[in-house]
Amino acid sequence: MYEQSKLSELIQFARVVAGSTVIDVYPGDGDWTRLFSDIVGPGGRVYSFVPAEVANFKNDPLGRMRTLTKEPGRENVEAVSADLVAMPKATQPADVLWLHLFYHDLHTELMQARGATAAHFNRAVYERLKPGGSYVIVDHAAAVGAGTSGAQSLHRIEPASVREEVEAAGFVLDAESTMLANNGDLHSIKVFDPSIKGETDRFAYRFVKP
Repeated sequence: MYEQSKLSELIQFARVVAGSTVIDVYPGDGDWTRLFSDIVGPGGRVYSFVPAEVANFKNDPLGRMRTLTKEPGRENVEAVSADLVAMPKATQPADVLWLHLFYHDLHTELMQARGATAAHFNRAVYERLKPGGSYVIVDHAAAVGAGTSGAQSLHRIEPASVREEVEAAGFVLDAESTMLANNGDLHSIKVFDPSIKGETDRFAYRFVKP
């Protein structure tokens, strides 16, 4: 999805290093899980966490991650699944929790059906991260003032809303990046629209657990 220079910058931004324990939430095709696996090495651990809310999808997201763990060199990866709010019970204390293009989904009916509101999930993340651990969120930006209103329809969320919700759980904003910004995105169309797909205006936040 990103050119190599931006990938490297995102990894540095997330502070994933050799020996880290990382939780990759809703790993999709597993690209980030593989990347983190390579970086953390044999002394680290990657939890490829598939929310139970989506585990029954036809593309079998959990089965795909279990297959990934059998790839050569993936001994440091574990595929796990549970309700989003039960994530702390399925993983060990982590240095980094990675949420890529998913936070807005916390404001959709599908994720909230089992009680996974943003507030509940953020508290679960706080519980699971080690002191000093990083909660890294990359998502599609909504227009200023839109708040969470476009989460279901456009798959976008206003950065300020994310910051407010995450800080309410006790996190402190440690850094933000505009490396994925696109000023040409009008924020008014769905992120899957061919005219903007893959090029949406995105924000990146790194929060820290004190």
